Amino acid sequence: MMLPLPKQYFIVAGQGEGFTPLNAFDAALGNAGIGDLNLVKVSSIVPPFCERVEPQRIPPGTLIAIAYASKTSQLHGEVIAAAVAVGIPEERDRAGVIMEYSALGHKQEVEEIVAEMAEHALISRGLRVKNIECRAIEVKVEHIAAAFAGVVLI
Repeated sequence: MMLPLPKQYFIVAGQGEGFTPLNAFDAALGNAGIGDLNLVKVSSIVPPFCERVEPQRIPPGTLIAIAYASKTSQLHGEVIAAAVAVGIPEERDRAGVIMEYSALGHKQEVEEIVAEMAEHALISRGLRVKNIECRAIEVKVEHIAAAFAGVVLI
């Protein structure tokens, strides 16, 4: 059985604190607006002709395909960040790419790295870069924190 080909995508990011690392991750999902969804992690391809849309309201409990990066830390004062980039080729009938990256450090640093990753992924496929869109988030850890960024495929 094949799953339906996604026709649209949107980008989300969130950060959160929690009692445990999993609670922090859950809080970051809630902050990103997808806390009540069942995430199905996928590899990093945007289908041809897939269009970017604004984040959609999706019924709670829905299974969604998502490529994401996350980082969790328990070290007070540490700064963590997560980022995603969507690379769209000039050739509209060819697939685009999604790159994910997380690390200790600031939003700008991970955003620059993930954008370069997306550019290289397109070029390595012999494609010309039309557009690269990034989304990143950082959080300074108080107790236990998580940073999350993802591309939802619908």
